[in-house]
Amino acid sequence: MKKTRILLVDDHQMFRNALRSLLEKSVNLDIVGETGDAFEVVKLARSTSAHIVCMDIGMPGMNGIETTRQLIAACPLVKVIALSTYSDQKYVQDMMYAGAFAYITKVEAADELLRAIELVQQNRKYLCPDVANVTIGEMTQAHEVESCQLSKRERQVLCLVAEGQTSMIIADHLNIASSTVDVHRRNILRKLKMHNVAELTRYAISNNLL
Repeated sequence: MKKTRILLVDDHQMFRNALRSLLEKSVNLDIVGETGDAFEVVKLARSTSAHIVCMDIGMPGMNGIETTRQLIAACPLVKVIALSTYSDQKYVQDMMYAGAFAYITKVEAADELLRAIELVQQNRKYLCPDVANVTIGEMTQAHEVESCQLSKRERQVLCLVAEGQTSMIIADHLNIASSTVDVHRRNILRKLKMHNVAELTRYAISNNLL
């Protein structure tokens, strides 16, 4: 069976040693190289024909996000698994936009890295539980903030739109002009970054507005 070729990139030797010990337990994986220098990554990935690069984000000289961009540009078939002490959504988004396939906190690496490698080999994206929980929490909080930005009248219009009422019926119900209802609808869609009534209905239901 052909082994998956792994390159380890982290500026802390002890952490690289721990990763190597973990991954060498799998007979399907082959650690083909390691480095703590971000500027060597592209050259090493090419010379070792690595399939997967386990990439630290916080490295001196050039961080893992920029290193990942350069690596993917040079070796588009290589898949990157991000390893970081950070679980903040900004770091996760920046790394995934740079081309990473998975994001794992170093605290969870012992439990999650082998699973991430397995899924990445299947061309599937993966976030470890810590990161997934933070991301979902921040998304929920953002939605709550957006909802609070709606005026009282906009919330009334949103509820009636979600109930399937037309602009004319909503205008009669609220004693305002139909054109004013249309203005409110456009503002609601803009504020909530949505595009149609179906999305507004799902939003109203999920946020217990009906």
